[in-house]
Amino acid sequence: MSSTQIDAVTLDGAGPLYDQIRRAIRDLILAGTWPPGTAVPPEHALMEKLGASRMTVHRALAQLAREGLITRRRRSGTIVASPPASHAMLDILSIPQEVGELGQAYSCRILQRRDGKAPRELAARFELGRSANVAHLTLLHFADGAPHVLEDRVIHIATIPQVVDESFAQTPPGDWLLKHSLWTQAEHAISAVAAEPEEAELLKIDPGAPCLLVERRTWNQAEPITAVRLLYPGGRHRFIGRFGPYGAV
Repeated sequence: MSSTQIDAVTLDGAGPLYDQIRRAIRDLILAGTWPPGTAVPPEHALMEKLGASRMTVHRALAQLAREGLITRRRRSGTIVASPPASHAMLDILSIPQEVGELGQAYSCRILQRRDGKAPRELAARFELGRSANVAHLTLLHFADGAPHVLEDRVIHIATIPQVVDESFAQTPPGDWLLKHSLWTQAEHAISAVAAEPEEAELLKIDPGAPCLLVERRTWNQAEPITAVRLLYPGGRHRFIGRFGPYGAV
């Protein structure tokens, strides 16, 4: 833990002290100031810095743990939790992991990238404000050299400004975002569509062939992070979710 880290914890003076501490640490995490894996200052350091009792600090950290923002370990201390990431049907998908679990070699190619204000057609496709400043990427992902999924994505530069300097040469956008941002809300939809001629050519299928379209948007509190459309050839893929009486398993 650095002195800069503990100094970053500042209170807003509104409401109970434990909740001020909780909000101060939460905001550092959600803003990306403390990325996943960052060591959270120990209780005694927070007590000294903030003039709070051990019970007050403990209560704030316990609430953050319940919210899934930190992980508390008896011997190694408290760290910022990693955001959820798996490729279950309703969770965030890692396409390289998805391809790897098929026993195939993953690769991808960036077909197009444009940064700046969203043009009318793009704004309509992703329900963006016309003033939105985004990185717009189109990628084709491959499994053993064959087209696996066509990705069309926008990333909000105001929320993730470091995207401007990222080439995605080593890591595709979805996996990069899982490492460099924290999402608090996600909207997810799956539908059956027919491949448009340009999409069909890229995916090496017939125009009009059935496809599965996965559409997802994520936010950090009220701030939009990304919106993506993933188009899978319907004859090659299926999504499986197992459910019990208390939800997905």
